[in-house]
Amino acid sequence: MREKVLKIGLPKGSLQEATFRLFKDAGFNISCSSRSYIPYIDDPQIQPYLMRAQEISKYVEEEALDCGITGKDWIEENESEVRILTYLPYSKKSFGQVRWVIAVREDSSINSIKDLEGKRIATELVNVTKKFLRQHKIKAEVEFSWGATEVKVKAGLVDAIVELTETGASLRAHNLREIGEVCKSITCFIANKNSYKDKWKKKKMNSLVLLLQSALNAQGMVGLKMNVLKKNIDKILKILPSLKKPTISHLTDKNWVAIEVVVSEEEVKKLIPLLKERGAQGIFEFPLNKLVY
Repeated sequence: MREKVLKIGLPKGSLQEATFRLFKDAGFNISCSSRSYIPYIDDPQIQPYLMRAQEISKYVEEEALDCGITGKDWIEENESEVRILTYLPYSKKSFGQVRWVIAVREDSSINSIKDLEGKRIATELVNVTKKFLRQHKIKAEVEFSWGATEVKVKAGLVDAIVELTETGASLRAHNLREIGEVCKSITCFIANKNSYKDKWKKKKMNSLVLLLQSALNAQGMVGLKMNVLKKNIDKILKILPSLKKPTISHLTDKNWVAIEVVVSEEEVKKLIPLLKERGAQGIFEFPLNKLVY
């Protein structure tokens, strides 16, 4: 009997490195040559395919793929009828929230979105941009751009562009000025609605989502463990953050306990000297690979 396989679309390009790194943190090793679009993953029940993030929601909707990772912006752009299983939120080491903004040349007379009336706009996010303009009762020409939109507005080929940005640094580098925000986007794990009705595929997808989400949760967090005299427990607990309550274990010496806690990497450098001052001993820090709330 042929083993069941879950077909998943993974984004090629700017999200590829972050996606592969997240899968590795979740326990999956993915490898792919520079010219290949079919990566290897060390799970025979998963078959990944690399493709443009812009297309993944379309192929998931059409059942060519069972599931995939893409941006919420492309789901809306393609008007795809898919199921969003989870959002993959901002992390310093992984995905981040991005914005689609309207930008013009620094010397442009366009100062607000109302000034776009009758103007020409270039973007890859055509449908979402048109919807945004309709909502603001602005009539403007919106044309599809394959990329390099900054050049088009800089050269005067169009009056404005709608472009993706995280910090705005790229726009400023091209002497462009932001005049409005069309939408925000976040990375999503999506599923085909029929595939999700399949008992085996649903279980496999939910397991994968759990592992990916737990790997994201663990980013920026570490574990701390220490030995504490019972008489010092209260003053130690007063300065310890925790998801719920620290774990306290009794030691063979009845006067001592072991305390274990999860803290952020940013907190730990301030916390360890304070713990030492309050009598904690044998303090050690350990990395977290996964964290399930």
